[in-house]
Amino acid sequence: MSNQPEWQGMTASQVVAAEVSAIKQMAIRAAGRDNVASLAWGLPSFPTPEPIRSAVAEQLRSDPDIGKYTLPDGLPALRQLAARRHRQEIGMRVDPDRQVMITAGNMQALSTLLHVVLDPGDEVILTDPGFASHYQQIALHLGKPVPWRLLEEKGWQMDIDALPGLVTQRTKAIILVNPANPTGTLHREEELVALADLARQLRLLLILDDPYSAFVYGTDTRIYNPAADPRIADQVAYCFTFSKCFAMSGWRLGYMIIPAWLKAQAMKVHDANMICAPRISQIAGITALSHPSHHLADFRDALSRRRDLILSRLDRLPGSFTYTAPQGAYYVFPKILRRHTDSRAFCMELLDRAGVSLTPGSAFGRAGEGHVRMAYCVDESVINDAFDRMEQYFRD
Repeated sequence: MSNQPEWQGMTASQVVAAEVSAIKQMAIRAAGRDNVASLAWGLPSFPTPEPIRSAVAEQLRSDPDIGKYTLPDGLPALRQLAARRHRQEIGMRVDPDRQVMITAGNMQALSTLLHVVLDPGDEVILTDPGFASHYQQIALHLGKPVPWRLLEEKGWQMDIDALPGLVTQRTKAIILVNPANPTGTLHREEELVALADLARQLRLLLILDDPYSAFVYGTDTRIYNPAADPRIADQVAYCFTFSKCFAMSGWRLGYMIIPAWLKAQAMKVHDANMICAPRISQIAGITALSHPSHHLADFRDALSRRRDLILSRLDRLPGSFTYTAPQGAYYVFPKILRRHTDSRAFCMELLDRAGVSLTPGSAFGRAGEGHVRMAYCVDESVINDAFDRMEQYFRD
């Protein structure tokens, strides 16, 4: 009898080498225990706004087609609304038929784009620290993630001067999240303009993953988005998700604004893998984009209070953590000051002994080691509970 696992030789090597993201690993571990205070998962505590839920409930009663497929690129009404929102929010006019594709959230959008552009061994540049699942997706598509180290000493800002040195003949794309996950950094306009310039000069696809632009703190100025730059309109893929700003994470809905040449190729992958985003979710999206987003002010106010709370609680643990205050999204990324082996061991010990779930910084790239990600999109009571436990644990 062989001692090899039963799946040996039947599973692709890149899948065997992959792991479920540390974010979900910590959430799964926490869910298997009683009485855990979890700051690990960026799952907003807000319910989907009532007008969206009511509209879907009515359509469930009255629309005989609500359980059917749509065309692969989505319902025309939703694509038109997405194009309208892009013009209003970004400032660019796009063709809803040639440039808009409805997706099952940004994770599926990114997977589709990477499937389109990567041959085995091709490279994608992404920030370090950067979103854990982007690293995973690139590797699963047989690409090579190329970390672009952010400058912690400058508040996790981009090192534009270092970027050209990361580009090779195999480089296909750059992925950027702004505001950033996990650091909460709001990248500056001058850096984003310089990034767009480099992408244009080097003929790279710039993939903009946008879950968090509605959540910015300390400024009323609309953040700059490179998708507004007409010079690189043929090289930008803008991905918007309803998950965060409409509290629709479980609906799995988003859209891509992409050049016509890219949509023609992406449709092949999207149709083969998804057929279409769920029609019921697209109906919810139509309501979300056709009515005023009055809920956003309440979401921002709540997140701003929670940000202030978590920073004040961190300030009470000066011997345990130091941090850069986040400017957007809903994460803080403290550096661990206490003696520890690595960030994963630190988080596992904290979960096992204090009942607090955090995400190890190593999940977000090499530069994240020695840090933890804390999500403050949860209720204030959970934040306080987690820090009460940490204060007690570190005191003991």
